[in-house]
Formats: sequence, C-alpha cells, structure tokens
Amino acid sequence: MKMKPEDLEYFRSLLQRQLDDLVKGAGKTVDDMTEGEGKASFPDPTDRASMESDRNFELRIRDRERKLISKIKGALEKIEDGTFGTCEVCGEPIEFKRLEARPVTSHCIECKTDEEEEERLRKL
Repeated sequence: MKMKPEDLEYFRSLLQRQLDDLVKGAGKTVDDMTEGEGKASFPDPTDRASMESDRNFELRIRDRERKLISKIKGALEKIEDGTFGTCEVCGEPIEFKRLEARPVTSHCIECKTDEEEEERLRKL
C-alpha cells in the first residue's frame, strides 16, 4: 500500500525541519569551539580536565547527530523515490505511528524486534 501524498508531505516537512535544526546546531558548535579555543586559559589542571571532558561530550553528541543527519537524508531520498514507509526487510508497510515516532526508521516493528533479539542473542 502506497502512502498518501499528504502523509508523504507531512513526513518530508518533519524530516526537513529536523535536518535544518541539526545542521544549524552543528554550525553553532563549530563556531563556539573555534571562538573558545583562543580565549580559554586554564592554569588549574582540574579546570582544564573539566573543559576537555565537556568538549569530548559535545563532540560525541555531534557525532551522533551527524549519523542522524545521514539517516534523515536517506529518508528524504526514500520519499522522493517512493519507498518511504516500506520495511527494507519484509517489504510490508511500516505503521504510521511508528514513522511518527521515528521517521528515519527503515524496519517495521516486527522486523526491528527480530533484529534486536538476534543482536541480544549474539552478545550472550
């Protein structure tokens, strides 16, 4: 079952807003980090360690956001090519509520549950 054009437009708009927010946030982080590098002088090693820890945390968050940006772009491409909302594993439609909760998903809930169960079993 193909998704209705108004639903596709809803998800396109939602994904584009998320993408715009993430890109804007990444640019702000880069600006903040480059501005702060020359100004920060920490004679106390504890202060310096705290600043480095904060910076590493920020970089990990941005790396996760970079991966999300890639997924969002992939979902937007699927909207364009007509495959958005279809499970990549079984080919069945992904429920609207699941897409609303996680619009970048590429698996229906059943296939994702199976995948997670396999991962859990491999770790045992």
